[in-house]
Amino acid sequence: MEVRVRYAPSPTGLQHIGGVRTALFNYFFARSSGGRFILRVEDTDRERYSDESLDDLYQTLDWLGIKWDEGPVVGGPCGPYIQSERFELYRKYAEQLVRDGKAYYCYCSPERLEKLRAEQVASKSEYQGYDRHCADLTDEERAEYERQGIKPVIRLKVPTEGKTTFHDILMGDITRRNRDVSPDPILLKSDGFPTYHLANVIDDHLMGITHIMRAQEWIPSGPLHILLYEAFGWEPPVYCHLPMVMGKDGQKLSKRHGSTSLRDFREKGYLPEAIINYVTLVGWSLDGSTEFFSKEELEKCFRIENIHKAPGVFDYKKLDWFNGYYIRACENSRLEELVLPYLVKAGFIGENPSEDELELVRKLVPAAKERMKVLSDIVPLSAFIFVDEPVVDAAVYCAKGSDADNTLSALEKGSEILLSGLKEGREYGKIEEDLSSLAAGLGVKVNGVFQPLRVAITNSTVSLPLFDSISLLGLEETEKRINRAIGILEAKNE
Repeated sequence: MEVRVRYAPSPTGLQHIGGVRTALFNYFFARSSGGRFILRVEDTDRERYSDESLDDLYQTLDWLGIKWDEGPVVGGPCGPYIQSERFELYRKYAEQLVRDGKAYYCYCSPERLEKLRAEQVASKSEYQGYDRHCADLTDEERAEYERQGIKPVIRLKVPTEGKTTFHDILMGDITRRNRDVSPDPILLKSDGFPTYHLANVIDDHLMGITHIMRAQEWIPSGPLHILLYEAFGWEPPVYCHLPMVMGKDGQKLSKRHGSTSLRDFREKGYLPEAIINYVTLVGWSLDGSTEFFSKEELEKCFRIENIHKAPGVFDYKKLDWFNGYYIRACENSRLEELVLPYLVKAGFIGENPSEDELELVRKLVPAAKERMKVLSDIVPLSAFIFVDEPVVDAAVYCAKGSDADNTLSALEKGSEILLSGLKEGREYGKIEEDLSSLAAGLGVKVNGVFQPLRVAITNSTVSLPLFDSISLLGLEETEKRINRAIGILEAKNE
């Protein structure tokens, strides 16, 4: 049996990291099994639908390098793959269920349903939900409703006795009493729009889906979907409900934890290979120890049985660590192209960079990549080159354990060693040794000498390596900034 899986998002919002993981799991399972990965757009919620969300879906998968075998744009034998283009199919199959006695037309008005709901709540009735008022209408009663111009919905006739069970690869058998399943849910609305449950089951069957891999939040829908498969006389697919994606506080991942849309991660400067690698590990592992996987490796080694049953924790710091790893492994030429938009947006270089600006970027990248966690880090790391805002707070120059007098002395004597050494062309390692010896002589830690120099040159306590900063800034500008800093400290010490 050929494995056929699908990613079927609703374009009602930006791609969430949980949805991205679902797409990756389905994609890698298809590739590792020699199967087919199908993209289906479930756009029947027209009130919340947006073109922006649909574009974001396509852009997200394209950015990740996830190619679908069948679906919108690429086509396939089971199309159309956009639900709003399949309405006639849904009506046909819903009416088939009515003819088979498995569903019925319901003419109840919204007012009647609201009154029924209020009465059930007020009486604290054990039975909450639709009362099957239209389940056994006579032909004459139906005809009267039709004469009044009332357009009916189609409801599934859910058995009131017995239980429904479905098997999940991770969770085992899941059983629910039929009386606890949504009471006679609507399958087709009066305007011809299908509900999620009807369209989902029909599409999965007609598209030959063999395995449904979706979030555990959909488990409550499982029994209803099985009842639909049984009503149609179809064989249900294999279910695998994926573990939830949680924050470190044990709650479902949401905006209160941080960014959740992939667009936010892209804009901040995460690499696709880092997102793919880390997100796939949120709820899956190969052997419990291997952490780094390329997309190509995951396409070969991913196994559905290695998905965890327990929720996966999304750790933003761990993602930063992965991204830093991939940035350091990135070719400098590629990294130059990736950081360029951030430098342009910051106004550091023009939209059409000159050759001098491009050469500066070529020098900047190897100096910055070791200290970058995300691509946008290039802006604060390089700001001192493009914007000169001297630090006037003397306390910033002081390293921990040092004082104002020692800091001024360290800056004056340290700058003599540094500048004379650079002008004489001495090796960086030797200059560092001399600066370290100066610290010992002054009775301060090494940072007591290096911090005031760093702040003087880069206007920040966090910066690129000292000699890289000087190389990018130029010796003349470096000397000017150091002398300015000495003047600031002298004024403060008076």
